Amino acid sequence: MKLNIENFFTSGFVFDDSQIDIKSGYQMINIALILSAAAFMYGIAVNTMRDISGFVPLETFLLLMNMVMLFALRKYRSAFEKVTMIITVQCTLLLLAIIYTSAPEEMKHTWIYTYPIVLLYFQKKHYGIYWFIFLLFMIIIAPVQGFVEVKYSLFQVTYISVVLLVVSAIVYFYKMKMSEARDLIVKQQNKLLNFNVELERQVKEKTAELIELNETLEVKVEDKIVELFQKDKLITVQSKQAVMGEMINMIAHQWRQPLSMITLKIANYQFEQLLNKGQKTRKIDQTLAQISDTIIYLSDTIDDFKTYFHPNKELTEIEVNTLLQKAVNFTLPRVSDGAIKIIIEKRENIVIHTFINEIVQVLLNLLNNAIDALKNSTHSEPKITIYTEDKADNLLIFVKDNANGISDENVAKIFEPYFSTKGKNGTGLGLYMSQMIIQKQFQGDISVETSLEGSIFRVEIAKKLYENR
Repeated sequence: MKLNIENFFTSGFVFDDSQIDIKSGYQMINIALILSAAAFMYGIAVNTMRDISGFVPLETFLLLMNMVMLFALRKYRSAFEKVTMIITVQCTLLLLAIIYTSAPEEMKHTWIYTYPIVLLYFQKKHYGIYWFIFLLFMIIIAPVQGFVEVKYSLFQVTYISVVLLVVSAIVYFYKMKMSEARDLIVKQQNKLLNFNVELERQVKEKTAELIELNETLEVKVEDKIVELFQKDKLITVQSKQAVMGEMINMIAHQWRQPLSMITLKIANYQFEQLLNKGQKTRKIDQTLAQISDTIIYLSDTIDDFKTYFHPNKELTEIEVNTLLQKAVNFTLPRVSDGAIKIIIEKRENIVIHTFINEIVQVLLNLLNNAIDALKNSTHSEPKITIYTEDKADNLLIFVKDNANGISDENVAKIFEPYFSTKGKNGTGLGLYMSQMIIQKQFQGDISVETSLEGSIFRVEIAKKLYENR
């Protein structure tokens, strides 16, 4: 039990929100005991100074009772109802003693007007009515009873009774309004509590739904990643197949003329043999040497194509101009008629550490696109220029043509998969795969600038890659 200022008026007890009436009763009874004790001490002092000894013993007794009740309220929680009854009896008897023993001019009867507060806050409603009727009856009969001589007239006690009724009515309706306001506050508090409970329930439900949604979303994302991975894998295969088809065409072009030359040389050799009747001549030796050189050339071509399609990715050091020449060599059969010139501008020797086959694939896509564009253009001197630029840790490779450029509409979609301006002859995967290769494997980028005078594709790659990339 705490005895401090904060909970002194509740006798040191703690009450919850459902015990507001009891808490209010404790507060009022403590206030009443303290104020009445002060009044008793004042009465004892005044009556002693005025030599009115009749009330001093009574007031002293009542003061001692107040102290006992204050102690009982703090010691025993069950003492509340007993204390309220004692105070009601005490006040009733004291007020009747004032009417029956004092004179009107002493104005002691004014204490009667505190009685409604005592009844309304200390007694239950029906008990309060009984005590109030008893007090009014005893006041009204005071002048006409024959046991005690009363100095109040019938008019005076009637007037006091009427005023007491008015004060009681005012206090009653005030307490009723206060109770209504308190009930409304409690009702609103309960609504708020229920709202908070419902809100917590909804939050828990929504949280559970959100967790379930996140789990479902994670599954969907994982499925989508797998789907995208499969799609990229399919696109890569399709791109390789498309490049392989172009390579086969290039092999066919590249081999057609040497094979024709071998056939012609063999025919000439056979004819020379018939003319010379099996005698070996110097011209025949030259023919055999030319056939041998051509076969070696075809073998080297096979090695180049085999290296390009080799599945293993190994980082290799290579000089840039040599790398560019490898890419250009693959396209030579397409420009063998000399209508389109491919020029490599050798500015400086730069050695890079990279994946050769992937770079060749990207450059081959760019060169083939440039060749296709130039074949459809009206330029009198079509040409493709390849040059490089050293930029700290990176290397810039430019593939420039002087075709008619790319329309603004097509530039916006040029790196999208399956977008092609070649109709049935294009897969729409070349530039898309080139961009993917440069971004994912070389941590670089590929872009294009175009105008009516031609297009320039810009490829930026790191000059030195590492095995963990």
